Amino acid sequence: MYWLDSAYEATSRFMEMGGDVLWMIAALLFFMWMLIFERVWYLKVSWKKDAGVAIATWESRSERKSWAACQIREKLISEARLEINQYMPVIKTLVALCPLLGLLGTVTGMIEVFNIMAVTGGGDAKSMAGGVSRATVPTMAGMVAALSGVFANTYVTRIAQREGEFLADNLTTDH
Repeated sequence: MYWLDSAYEATSRFMEMGGDVLWMIAALLFFMWMLIFERVWYLKVSWKKDAGVAIATWESRSERKSWAACQIREKLISEARLEINQYMPVIKTLVALCPLLGLLGTVTGMIEVFNIMAVTGGGDAKSMAGGVSRATVPTMAGMVAALSGVFANTYVTRIAQREGEFLADNLTTDH
């Protein structure tokens, strides 16, 4: 339990160093990773059932070469791709927001530095260092959050593309 207490203390100190913007980045990061985990779970577990239903629907057709059959095939593929790509634009947006919130932290930290400079008359380096620290911590946190999201989003997007192509390849019109 000691390690849990020390981890909590270290996290608390880090969050205090970054200010309120760091809490916004943490909330955004939590939401982003919940959506990423949901997509991975869907693609690894639930997608197989949905793909099987689409393939079974297509295979149950007696005729697969007419214009109407091709339209039904396109409909099945389109519906499946909509399911596969659900929440992907939201994840991409959240990834893009992470560094922007980091920059907001930079601006608020620098405003604090300028406020200290105005109150103290200019040159209190110790007071200014706290503001600079408060400015750089959210920037770093926003960039780390964005990088983790970029890698995860690339992974999920690649799986989604592969599974969409797999479905399209399995809905054949040759028999």
